Amino acid sequence: ITSIMNRVRNLKSKYRNEENITDEFNYTKISADTTDNSGTVNQIMMTTNNPEDWLCFLLKLEKKGVPQMDVSLLNRLIGRYSQAVTALPAEKYSQDESYARILVRFAELKALQDPEEARDQFHLARLNCKKFAFVHVAFAQFELSQENEKKSKQILQKAVECSAVPLELLETALQNLHLKKKQLLSDEEK
Repeated sequence: ITSIMNRVRNLKSKYRNEENITDEFNYTKISADTTDNSGTVNQIMMTTNNPEDWLCFLLKLEKKGVPQMDVSLLNRLIGRYSQAVTALPAEKYSQDESYARILVRFAELKALQDPEEARDQFHLARLNCKKFAFVHVAFAQFELSQENEKKSKQILQKAVECSAVPLELLETALQNLHLKKKQLLSDEEK
């Protein structure tokens, strides 16, 4: 636990530093780039600063393209998700589903760039939002995509042990893993 907490502190520190650099860069290009969304981010942070508003904003931003195909969009999304994670204290929002979805999606986007950083983000999501089954399933799916079937199974079994809900989601994922399926959950099951 100490090791994980140290990694979390290091990640938070790293993202704060990156955010300051990103903000400086963004302020110099606001007039040239209408896709920056600084006004929306500032409005969220200064008014409600809640996971629901952040998630709504981030999902709208994702609809502007396909991050897997557009490196610029991917980098912008990672920057915005990083801002959201930094702006939302885990102590306050660990029981909030929207917050959990932000953490999971941030880890999934990081996986497109750097699997090790993605793994750290999945650990952070699981540490902070362990009651949500989808958090564990997403991490297990990531490990499966990295060809770590044993680790994937361990994650799902620990999720069952810690009573993540809904249990049916975990059971389905375990069953699909046992059947050697590449996707732990179909789109319908998600």
